[in-house]
Amino acid sequence: MNNSLLANLIAFYQEDPADPFNAYALAIEYVKSDAAEAERYFDLLLEKHKDYLPTYYHAGAFFAALGRIEKAEEIYQKGVQLAVIQKNAKAHRELLSAYNNFRDELDD
Repeated sequence: MNNSLLANLIAFYQEDPADPFNAYALAIEYVKSDAAEAERYFDLLLEKHKDYLPTYYHAGAFFAALGRIEKAEEIYQKGVQLAVIQKNAKAHRELLSAYNNFRDELDD
């Protein structure tokens, strides 16, 4: 992990914790090195920034990788629904593809 990048991301988050991108960037960076911190930021996003669509793709994959199957499935489903509500066709395709791949892996 790049410590200066992490320090900058933490500073951005501290300056503006209401901006979901700041928490999202931290979650993504922590996935590389600290699963507990990544989980904390993903949970924060899913609770306080439910409309922040980019969260769902990465959070679903993160929780699936941890073996948290029910949580990952719920996240993917909510993301797919949110993409439809937001009329974001590209995100909908990407989330639906990720969700279908996730389900296919469960069947194997």
